[in-house]
Amino acid sequence: MKYLLDTHLLLWLAEGTASRNIRKVVESATAELYFSAASILEVAIKNNLKRADFQVDPHVFRRGLTDNGYVELPINSIHAAYVVNLEEHHKDPIDRLLIAQATVEGITLLTSDATIARYASSPISLVK
Repeated sequence: MKYLLDTHLLLWLAEGTASRNIRKVVESATAELYFSAASILEVAIKNNLKRADFQVDPHVFRRGLTDNGYVELPINSIHAAYVVNLEEHHKDPIDRLLIAQATVEGITLLTSDATIARYASSPISLVK
């Protein structure tokens, strides 16, 4: 099963704070794990805010993902254009792009965000 993980899940997995349910899904022998360039952008933006509660270097984060077998899903113009087809459940542009990527590529978006899970027309799996 192919999974595109949202940014929060990727961060929780990297920090070792992901729930057992999340770890069970991603550690499955049949799971093919993807991360989006949009998640790296989100981490870079948050890093630039210099908040004391967020100290993730996007370069180290990306390297950790690739070193652990995650496949990078680049953003292309089809993904960007598909955003116009999405309902207005969610206003976050990064999350909307992740939903579009998952839909266009036919990859299940793995998230813990119930608002993202409202996109029933997209392949989304809610995991807590």
